[in-house]
Amino acid sequence: MKKICLCLMAAVFVLVMGGRFSAAGQAKYPLMFNMANPPNEPYYRAYEQWSNNVKARTNGDVDIELYTLSQLGIEEDIIEQIRGGANIGQSTDTARLSNYVPAIGVLNAPYFLDNAEEVDRFVQLDMVQEWKKQLEDKFGIKALAMNFVYGERHFMTNKPIRHPRDLAGMLIRTPGAPVWVESIRALGATPVALPRTEIYTSIQTRAIDGIDELYISFESNKLYELLNTVSETHDILLVNIPIVSAKWFATLPAEYQKILEEEAVKAGQQASEEIRRTEGGIRDYLKTQGITIIPREEIDIDAFKAAGERAYDVLKIREVRDAAYKALGKTK
Repeated sequence: MKKICLCLMAAVFVLVMGGRFSAAGQAKYPLMFNMANPPNEPYYRAYEQWSNNVKARTNGDVDIELYTLSQLGIEEDIIEQIRGGANIGQSTDTARLSNYVPAIGVLNAPYFLDNAEEVDRFVQLDMVQEWKKQLEDKFGIKALAMNFVYGERHFMTNKPIRHPRDLAGMLIRTPGAPVWVESIRALGATPVALPRTEIYTSIQTRAIDGIDELYISFESNKLYELLNTVSETHDILLVNIPIVSAKWFATLPAEYQKILEEEAVKAGQQASEEIRRTEGGIRDYLKTQGITIIPREEIDIDAFKAAGERAYDVLKIREVRDAAYKALGKTK
């Protein structure tokens, strides 16, 4: 029944949006693009530039309409609509895409990569290109770029976290994909899968004790009003990916396909650079709001890395990680 409803929703989106645009003569290939981010974050500005550049370079034939704060729905449902061929896009991550190609989830596993430079090298590997091909050919998901480095995630709670044992018994919010859930569990907490839109009220009602989150999201969503401590565990380097329907993408002229991907990569570079520039200022601002920062130097990172190893075993991606490290010439 759920799949039928999703297919019907996808059909409605295609008919409504396609009819609206063709009737007005505004665009031959309209795309609705959904993201969890609010309009005051670097990701939105980067996607806005992507939309503007694509529209300009295609003479208005490809028109990308942005929807913030998950206005079109939660990611998992949007991805199913994308698979069905709807003219919808989504900013997502490899943890969610690992529901289709499990190996790709390694990018969001604990302490996998250290920085944007490593991400840029990793996404060029043959194994990654094969995963992207599987997503497209087998599951109808076209990944346009894999270089939106959103930053490092930390535990944000109402008490200092310096060692995995400090998380024992704590309910920590996580997205629902297995990579997220098992990573948070391996690091010592009890994971609670919740949509981003439910985080604030869940903290208020004490349904959760904290979150594993980015500085930029912590600040933009005003979660510092409820949680007073950031422990800089640097446990997951979050990389987001703009995806669209492979069926919809195939309807574009080859020139427009190239433009859509080229501008997505540029947007990823823009977003990553702006986040790096602004994160220090956000950190300083949070201090003025009374937030306690537990710096990396005061945290047993080795203990967290050792704990995180369990996630690789549970998810059966240890061999994937080791193969990636070998190709990158990287040690643990």
